[in-house]
Amino acid sequence: MIALFETGDRYLVPGDKRLFHRVPGGRVPMFLEAVVTIAISSQKGGVGKTTVAINLAYAFARGGSRTVLVDADPQGSVGLSLTRQSRLLTGLYDYIDDPALRAEGLLVPTRMETLSLIPAGQASDYDLNASAPASGIARLRCLHDELAEGGVDVCLIDTAAGLFGATADVLSVSDAVLVPQQAEPLGIRSVPKMLEALTRMRIANPRLVILGVVLTMMQELLPESQESGKALRAMMPREMVMKTVIPRGDLFVKASARGLPAGVMEDGDEALALFDRLRIEIAGKLGFVL
Repeated sequence: MIALFETGDRYLVPGDKRLFHRVPGGRVPMFLEAVVTIAISSQKGGVGKTTVAINLAYAFARGGSRTVLVDADPQGSVGLSLTRQSRLLTGLYDYIDDPALRAEGLLVPTRMETLSLIPAGQASDYDLNASAPASGIARLRCLHDELAEGGVDVCLIDTAAGLFGATADVLSVSDAVLVPQQAEPLGIRSVPKMLEALTRMRIANPRLVILGVVLTMMQELLPESQESGKALRAMMPREMVMKTVIPRGDLFVKASARGLPAGVMEDGDEALALFDRLRIEIAGKLGFVL
């Protein structure tokens, strides 16, 4: 299980999972239970966002944190990667549209007791080209609270590409955001603008922590890929680029084809260690005790 160190006016009491606000002369509980919500977002598709979300969720769950992976992409990327029946399941967008639905009814268990999924469901008014319904943010906050009441420690949300519609609402209720970015020249140039846009979103959600960019699809034998990584580190503050780098590899494709995290595969030891390092790096930035 995880706990938070004291951070600003919010803190956890050792042995007590309730998250408190600090107020003069005392403290006021924020939630019945503390759950940390991390959005996995990118400006464009094809950067390995879903791969990062799936394998990072597995790393948190394997580390002992009760973890829920939410598919907030109307295309159902997580669901299609892990179960071909996902489009038939009630999911996030059904929950947003129907106030009668409860979070516990959306959870899809996995073989790992500490890891559950919430599929995308039916996008309805929340599709990629429509504006989000007025109830969207309120229902997302309800989802957060219900997961907290259910004892969830970490909620990872795989969003659609871009910072509009459903993704903007997810970021409005998240505690942190991680930005996967493919290690290639054209994509790297757009990263500063992406981070500027996320910084502006902190006006609506001041508690949003921008964890930084995680380089993906790095190719060791391709000079252009290596140079792209170096260029990103040169243009960004050091703390805004994660130390962990995700390589391009056939293992991730094979794992997706079988509906599994890469670490479950027979030759998945390196992937396990890689995403465990990313988990620990994120935990350190957010002040977790693992």
